[in-house]
Amino acid sequence: MVVDRRGMMRPVPTANPTPQGDSMAKRSRGVRLLVMLAAGLLSAATLAVCIVAGLYLYFGPQLPDAGDIGQTQLNEPLRIYTADHKLIGEYGTERRIPLTYDQIPRAQVYAFVAAEDDRFFKHPGVDYQGLARAVVHLITTGRKTQGGSTITMQLARNLYLTRDKTYTRKIKEMILALRLESKLSKQQIMELYLNKIYLGERAYGVGAAAKVYYNKPIDRLSLAQMAMIAGLPKAPSAFNPIANPERAKQRRDYVLDRMHALGFIDDAAYQSALKTPVSAGEDEERRDTNPVRYDARYVAEMVRQDMVARYGDSAYTGGYRVTTTLSSKRQEAADNALRKDLLAYDARHAWHGPEKHLDAATLDNDSALHDALDNMSERGGLVPAVVTATDGSNMQLVTAQYGRITIGASQMPWLSAGKNASQLAKRGDVVRLAYTGSKDQSKAWTLAEIPKVQGAMVAMNPHTGGIEALVGGFDYGLSKYNRAVQARRQPGSSFKPFLYSAALAHGFSAATLVNDAPVVYNTPGLDNSWRPQNYSGKIFGPTRLREGLVHSRNLVSIRVLRRIGVGNAIDWASRFGLPADQMPHNLSLALGSASFSPLQMAEGYSVFANEGFRVKPYYIQKITDGRGNVAFQAEPKVACDDTFDCPALADTAGPQDDSRLAERAIPADNAYIVGDMMRDVIKHGTGRGALKLGRNDLSGKTGTTNDQIDAWFVGFNSNLVAISWVGFDKLTPMGHAETGAHAALPMWVDFMRIALDGMPDATPKQPDDIQTVQIDPDSGQRSLGGGGIPEIFRPDEIPTVEQAKRSGKHDSANEVQQLF
Repeated sequence: MVVDRRGMMRPVPTANPTPQGDSMAKRSRGVRLLVMLAAGLLSAATLAVCIVAGLYLYFGPQLPDAGDIGQTQLNEPLRIYTADHKLIGEYGTERRIPLTYDQIPRAQVYAFVAAEDDRFFKHPGVDYQGLARAVVHLITTGRKTQGGSTITMQLARNLYLTRDKTYTRKIKEMILALRLESKLSKQQIMELYLNKIYLGERAYGVGAAAKVYYNKPIDRLSLAQMAMIAGLPKAPSAFNPIANPERAKQRRDYVLDRMHALGFIDDAAYQSALKTPVSAGEDEERRDTNPVRYDARYVAEMVRQDMVARYGDSAYTGGYRVTTTLSSKRQEAADNALRKDLLAYDARHAWHGPEKHLDAATLDNDSALHDALDNMSERGGLVPAVVTATDGSNMQLVTAQYGRITIGASQMPWLSAGKNASQLAKRGDVVRLAYTGSKDQSKAWTLAEIPKVQGAMVAMNPHTGGIEALVGGFDYGLSKYNRAVQARRQPGSSFKPFLYSAALAHGFSAATLVNDAPVVYNTPGLDNSWRPQNYSGKIFGPTRLREGLVHSRNLVSIRVLRRIGVGNAIDWASRFGLPADQMPHNLSLALGSASFSPLQMAEGYSVFANEGFRVKPYYIQKITDGRGNVAFQAEPKVACDDTFDCPALADTAGPQDDSRLAERAIPADNAYIVGDMMRDVIKHGTGRGALKLGRNDLSGKTGTTNDQIDAWFVGFNSNLVAISWVGFDKLTPMGHAETGAHAALPMWVDFMRIALDGMPDATPKQPDDIQTVQIDPDSGQRSLGGGGIPEIFRPDEIPTVEQAKRSGKHDSANEVQQLF
C-alpha cells in the first residue's frame, strides 16, 4: 500500500511477471543458498580443523611420539623349570604367554575382530563411521555408548592410559591410535593387542587365557573356546566361563553370530560351535589356577628369593626363565616318598581326630555341602572328605572331586579289630582320604590325616653339587618352613662317618681295635656324670673300627674322638663343608650332637661319594631374560683330578680348564675306605632295610638322636647322594622304636627305588694303592694259617705277619684298654 497525493491509501501497482524473469530469480536465490551453505561448511570444517589441531597441539605433547610408539615391554611372570623343562613355579601379578602373530590361529584373530572391531583391517586406527554413530547417539539420547573404540584405540589405552571414562581419555586414545597405525602394521598391532589384553583370572593375552581356562596351548582350542576367549574383554568377570558359565555362553554365542554374519565361519562351523557346551575348567587335563605341573614349591621359593635378590621387583615382570638342576623324575619321587613315609609314621601312632565338624544344616543342603567342600584344599595329596554315615566298621564319605566313597575296616589304620568306625569319626566330621592307587576301586582309598610329624629330603649330584630333588616338608601350603635348608637338627650317628674319616687321617685303619666298654665323664660344675651307652645298652669289648661304624657303637666312637682330639675332629669335619661353629667342642660330638641341615649333610656326604672332593650345592642352572638372552649360566667346580678324563666337566657349561676343578677335601683312599665301611652298614648293619633295592653299590648310615627326636638316613652311590630326615618341628620324641632305620630309611629306599631305576651299579673307584688282606676278625691282625675275613688297607698300614704273631702272645683286650 502507498499514500497518494490526497493522503489516501492505494495499492502498489505491480508489473506483470515474465517466465524468463522468474527463472532468473530462482537461480539467483539458489546460488545464494549454495554460497551460504558452502561458506557454512567451510567455516564448520575450518572450525573442526582448528578444534582438532588445537586438541592435537594441546594433548599431543603429553603423549608418546611416533618414534616411541609400539616400543613396549610386556610384563611377563617369572617362570621356573626343572632341568628337563617341567614348570615348577610361576610368580608375578600378570600371567602371560607371549605369542607372535603367526602363532595365533586365524580363527582367534577373526573372533576378536568380530567381537570388538569388525572394520579393524579397513580403518586407520580410528573408525570414523563408528565414531559418528556414537556422536549421533550421544546427541539424540544424551547417553554415552560403548561403541566407537577400535582395537587400536583399546591397545593405546592399555599401553599408555588409565581406564577412566572421560572425553579427554577418548581424545588421547584417538591420537595414540593414529600414531600406532603410522608406526606399526595391522598384524603388529593385533599381535600386541592379543598379548596385552586382560582376560580375567590374572590372564593377560590369549596364550595365558588358553592355559588358565582350558589348560591347553592356544592352537589346540576349539572354535567355541576361541569365541569364548574373544568375548571376555568387554567384562572379564561377568563373562568368566568358570564363575558365570551361562552369561559366558550368551556372550560366546554373540561372538559366533558376529563371525558368521561377517563371513568368517560357514554355516556348519557356526551351528557346531553353538551346540558345544561350556568346557572351561572341565577339560580332561584339569584346570589349575596355579599352572604348576610338578610339586617343587620349596625349591621354587628358593629360586624366587634368589631372583629378587638379583633383580629386585623386575624379577616378577621381566619374563625371566630359570632352569634349575632338578630332575622332575627324582623330585616327584622325593615328594611321594616323603609323604608316604610321614603318613606311615602317623598311622603307627594315635589318631588325632577329625579336622572340624559341619552342622546338620550344611549336611542336609547339597549346595551348602558342596560349597563347604570346595573351600577345603587338598594337602599333601590328601583329599578332604565329609563323613555322611557310619555302619559298623564301614564309613561313608563324600568329596568334592570324587563324589561318594565307602571305606572298610582294612582302610582305616586306627580302627581296632571289631570296633565301630564311629569311634574315629561321626556324621559331619571332616577327615582326609589318601589314594592308594589300587586297581580294586573298593580299596582305592584309605582314611588318613595330615601328619604333625615333619620330614625333609635332599638328593644331589656328588660330582657337580647340582641339587636333583629337594623337599622341605609335608606340604608347602601348610608350612613354608624349608626344613631341608633352614632346619638345624642333630645328625646323631649319621655324623660318625666324618669322625671315622678323621680317625683314618690320624693313624687308624678299618681294622684298628677300639674297646667298646663303659665310660664315665665328670664335668666340673655339674652334679651328674655323663655315662653314655650304646643304643642297645650292651657292651661288646674290643671292636674293629669297621664294626664300630657298621653297628653304630657309641662307646667306640667316643673313645675314637678322645684319642684324636675334639679340635682335630672338628677341623677335619670342616673339610666336608660342615660349619665348625655348629659343632660342640666336647665328646658329645662323637654321638652327633652338632646341628646341621639336611642340605649340609648332603654336601658333606658328597665327599665320600666323589672320591674326596668338596663340591658346593647349587640349584640354578641357567637364567634367561624376557628376550631369550642368557643372563646367568652356572659353572660349578666339579669333582675331578684333571680336565682330561672328567665326565662331570663335559656335562656342565663353562670353560673346560683347571679353574673348574673342585678342591680336594680328603685323600681318595680315605674317602673310599669310609664309603666301603658304609657299604657294610647296608649289608650287615643298621641300614639293612636298603637291601630290598637289590643293589651292591649303596653306602649309607642311619642316625638317631636321644629320645628319638631326630631320625636320619644318609646314603649314596658314586652318582647320587640322598638324605632323609624325620622329626617334629618342636623337639618332641617320636616314640621308642622311631629310629633312623625305622622312621627315615623307608623314605630313602622308596626314593632310591625310583631315582636309580634302570641305572647300573656305580661304586666309587677303588684307588690303586688300596690292598685287600685277610685278617683275624678278633685281633684285626693278618690272619695266620688261612681263613679270616677280607679287609682293605692303605700301603703303610698293612698288618704284617710279625705283628700277628706278637698279638697272639698278648691279651688283646688289655692291649686295647691300654691304648683306648
